[in-house]
Amino acid sequence: MTAKEVMEISPIVPVIAIDDEKDALPLAKALQKGGVNIMEVTLRTKAGLKAIELISKELPSMNVGAGTVCNEEELIQSKNAGAKFVFSPGISKELIDASKKHDITLIPGVATASEVMLAQNNEIFYCKLFPAKISGGVDILKAFQGPFSKMNFCPTGGVNLNNLNDFLILKNVLCVGGTWFVPKDAILNNEFEKITLLCKEALDSLV
Repeated sequence: MTAKEVMEISPIVPVIAIDDEKDALPLAKALQKGGVNIMEVTLRTKAGLKAIELISKELPSMNVGAGTVCNEEELIQSKNAGAKFVFSPGISKELIDASKKHDITLIPGVATASEVMLAQNNEIFYCKLFPAKISGGVDILKAFQGPFSKMNFCPTGGVNLNNLNDFLILKNVLCVGGTWFVPKDAILNNEFEKITLLCKEALDSLV
């Protein structure tokens, strides 16, 4: 799966920290029911890799990838668990080389012009803008359009129901990442129907 294909699956990409692997499948099904067929399961928790493994094996129709991948070891672990792609919060030559070596799609995080140049010069044209709001949000994405016309972004960090359309109307934005429609308390309390409704609310709000 190419980075372009990953970023065109859904206009909203859930960024998820799973504390208990038993929540992985119900959450994946709730997202699909809400019209979202992609998951970025972060490696911020011990259950992250196991959750990816469960989803990839038990619900192969869900496009599950790993997030918060910071080095080659985590990239290898993610691929072995069944991740179809990996998101990283930043960019490094180590990760770029590792993704090519182990043949898994990398969508690195960038926040500055220099980091966008590093991606582009390594033929990576699809990146996460992170943290989106703090690093300049809509304004920096507009500024990137001139010198980096080949680049495409998934802004993540500070994106919510109130501003997602401000990002998605930009020609260099394919999707946005967020946590607002996968609230942690809903996962902990097994309120998966709420997550389905939040997905539908977000998708219905698109202009």
